[in-house]
Amino acid sequence: MRPTLRLMIVSLLAAVLSPAWAMSVTFINPGRASETFWNTSAHAAEAAARALGVDFELIYLERQHLAALDVVRELAARSAERRPDYVMLVNEAGVAPEALRILDEAGLRTLLVYNGIQGAQERALVGTPRDTHRHWLGSIEPRAEEAGYLTAKALIDKGREAGAFGPDGKLHLLAIAGDRSTPSSIRRSEGMHKAVDEAGEAVLDQEVFGAFSREKATEQSAWLFQRFPHARLVWAASDQMAFGAMASWEARGGRPGRDAWFSGINTSGEATKALREGRLTALSGGHFILGAWAVVMLYDHHHGIDFADSEGLELSASVFPLFSVRDADTFERRYGSGHFGTIDFRRFSKALNPELKRYDFSFRQLLDGAEAR
Repeated sequence: MRPTLRLMIVSLLAAVLSPAWAMSVTFINPGRASETFWNTSAHAAEAAARALGVDFELIYLERQHLAALDVVRELAARSAERRPDYVMLVNEAGVAPEALRILDEAGLRTLLVYNGIQGAQERALVGTPRDTHRHWLGSIEPRAEEAGYLTAKALIDKGREAGAFGPDGKLHLLAIAGDRSTPSSIRRSEGMHKAVDEAGEAVLDQEVFGAFSREKATEQSAWLFQRFPHARLVWAASDQMAFGAMASWEARGGRPGRDAWFSGINTSGEATKALREGRLTALSGGHFILGAWAVVMLYDHHHGIDFADSEGLELSASVFPLFSVRDADTFERRYGSGHFGTIDFRRFSKALNPELKRYDFSFRQLLDGAEAR
């Protein structure tokens, strides 16, 4: 018997009195409403929609990735007046080929966000945007390898500065990656490997896959520390896995940030606090904002400014800064509550700012610039 489908659907009107002709967007969010990253992603996209007068529908899959196909079938079956103008879909667990087919047959314009098409097999099924599936507009995903590279490089630099060399004169590093299939996870690891390869004195003792689980990372790191007693650098593909590794180090009597150094990715309040306290050595994040940038792109597309003309069809956005302690303070002050109403997303729209020729989708500008409102 098929398990009961449990989804969380939130309809968010951009404005109570939005005009009947306002555009509408449905964001199929693969995460749980309780997950910091995907919840923050949703809040940012909602803020952009409100700023631009877009009717916004949010559907959480609650980590039931294949449920995306049920959702797109439901969207396709809606009456014309209830269908969204655009769909934002995340390609988790390889759902994109079938989902794009269903959406395209229904005439629903779709933008892949966060994870685009991956690998030759998926590419063979879908081709390129606006070709086999003409309503598939394109994709925008973060350059996740940048986060992996920046955090690993900062970690190695800190190890070098602290003199954390083993008896062989090498800096021994342990890596806790996310998983073997998620595109962003794979690319974060690729960035980490690049940083290790560039640093001649760094050695990657072992890489394991913690499935973005704090508990699993705690268990894995416990035996990794036992197996590799000279490893003092721990790179993790997420903040939660970094905290798991830190917990097992502390259980051994260690002191994170003093006798071993850890890095993570994501901007949870716990992560920025750990960076400020020195327990976390390197932190990158901010890629949650990509959903908001996608709303901006779709707003412009709806108003006759096609991103394909100047940006391309499948975009890779540089959104990851390496956070300093000052950045962590700024982030918590401005966005720590998970609300992004202070950002004037209208100023990033080409339709509203004809002088803009290219999108600037970096997160750095939201840390360095003055608050918009």
